[in-house]
Amino acid sequence: MTTADRYKQPPAEVFQLLVDAVTDYALYMLNAEGRIVTWNTGAERFKGYSADEIIGEHFSRFFSPEDQAAGVPARALNAAAHEGRFEAEGWRVRKDGSRFWAHAILDAIYGDDGSLKGFAKITRDITEKRRLEQATYESALQLKMLVEGVRDYAIYMLDPRGQITSWNSGAQAIKGYEEQEVLGQHFSLFYTEEDRARDMPTVALESSLRDGKFEAEAQRVRKNGSLFWAHVVIDPIFNQVGEHVGFAKITRDITERKQAEQELRHTQEALLQSQKLQALGELAGGIAHDFNNLMTVMRGSADFLLRQPDLPLEKRNRYLSIMLETSERATSLTSQLLAFARRQPLEPEVIDLSVRLDAVGEMLQRTLGSLYGLKFDLAPGLWPVEIDPAGLEAALLNAVVNARDAMPNGGRITISTANSTREQGDGVLLSIRDTGEGIPPETLQRVFEPFFTTKPTGKGTGLGLSQIHGYAVQSGGSARIESEVGKGTLVELWLPRTHKQRQVDRASARHAGLPPGLRVLLVEDSEHVRYFARQLLEDLGCKVVEASDGQDALLVLQEREFDLVFSDIVMPGRSGLELATQIRLSHAELPVLLASGYSSKQFIPINERKFPILRKPYKLETLAAGINQLIGAPEEA
Repeated sequence: MTTADRYKQPPAEVFQLLVDAVTDYALYMLNAEGRIVTWNTGAERFKGYSADEIIGEHFSRFFSPEDQAAGVPARALNAAAHEGRFEAEGWRVRKDGSRFWAHAILDAIYGDDGSLKGFAKITRDITEKRRLEQATYESALQLKMLVEGVRDYAIYMLDPRGQITSWNSGAQAIKGYEEQEVLGQHFSLFYTEEDRARDMPTVALESSLRDGKFEAEAQRVRKNGSLFWAHVVIDPIFNQVGEHVGFAKITRDITERKQAEQELRHTQEALLQSQKLQALGELAGGIAHDFNNLMTVMRGSADFLLRQPDLPLEKRNRYLSIMLETSERATSLTSQLLAFARRQPLEPEVIDLSVRLDAVGEMLQRTLGSLYGLKFDLAPGLWPVEIDPAGLEAALLNAVVNARDAMPNGGRITISTANSTREQGDGVLLSIRDTGEGIPPETLQRVFEPFFTTKPTGKGTGLGLSQIHGYAVQSGGSARIESEVGKGTLVELWLPRTHKQRQVDRASARHAGLPPGLRVLLVEDSEHVRYFARQLLEDLGCKVVEASDGQDALLVLQEREFDLVFSDIVMPGRSGLELATQIRLSHAELPVLLASGYSSKQFIPINERKFPILRKPYKLETLAAGINQLIGAPEEA
């Protein structure tokens, strides 16, 4: 006996074993009238009947009463008998009366003579599958309802080529197109002609696919041709196997926000101009006194020259020099007023804040008057910032005026700078501290509000601190205030660092006629003043070497040659005057320009000092004029 013969069993027995082993399907036969003639374990498992209970019964008992009443069992038998097969899904009933969703197949069985012998019935319980499908369908329906219900956003899909494949009611409301008008159209339909010419739709899709997301704000076109501002997000869509199948596109109409931002900018510009006008009154009061003094000198000198036609040439030239110098100072004063009062939006420049503040110190002191001490604590080597200088001067003047008003009997104001790193990044901190009356806590929280003021009626507009805050924010920074009643107030502006290069303006050097590449030895014991002076000299095109005191300067002079020495007067050890005298002895042809904060005149007369002295604080223009006058003048004996 072969191995095959050993395991061979009668076909009917093998078939029965196979059928009974299937437990996930009800496999049974019906006779031609639809009565059950066989029953497997799978049928017993999920229909609940044993073979003894069900064989001989009509299979219609598994149908719901509604289907029985509608004649569904008979139609199933009739369809299978005439077509050879019937397949359907529907509710079926277990022995205990519970229902399950079934997938049923009914195949006709024919004899050798072609007559109908009965039916093969296969039924599977797919209740869980249907529940999941129904849940998925309901979820998709809810999502569709959600997307369709959103009218503030245009939410639609694109195929990989950018053609529109879905369209929600928000898209219709925002862009004006019905769904049938845009399906299959390329989404570039909504772009302006300029953006299409620049191939921006392609750029957007490529960026989304490359970076995982594309986001932008730009103008788009409605169906009627009108433009609107849109915030656009495009996300790529991938299927379960990672294939790119399209894009999700979300667009929001932000026209109102853009208009509000523009109106806010206009309001800020108007606020800045209003505050400038108020500050001009403060500034003009201080300048008017100086200007009248200058006009007195001009008028007196001109009158003297007219009355003395035979005046010696040397004396006449001295009066003319005084008049020239006075007119230059008057021009400087009026230039400050004109620059401060200009009506235009912010014009950012890359500047060193310490250098800029050192240059406006004279203007601020003039505004304050003699009752108030103004101290600068300006850090050298500040990070550059990109801000509008005129706006800075307006903000600074507002802070100083507020500080002055808080000290009716006089006091001290300290202006300081420092590099400062915060969560937002690197920046520069500008601080204005006074020794005034301070601000109560209940008032302090409102001081940055426009038109809020603690001053008596007619004494303030309430725009000062709000202008400071607005300027800081508009410059990309922030402002804060601290105050304690009886101890004073601190106002801080934080301005972000820029990595742009400062544009050096050589116009002043050219106007002053300085020789290019003038070699200057700079002598100054104060680190930050030395830093300021070097910046100004380099802006004038000079090549600068530094020395921190007189002794160091003499050592440098032994090793290198210079065209000019620019030195402070008050220094520890050897003073600037002593250094200049020593240089006169060892380097008779080398010009020396001295600087001092104690002189009230720009140049001490030659017959008193032998060396010209530049008054502190000096600016680029006055420094250039001083150097030009010195190197262009004949050497005195």
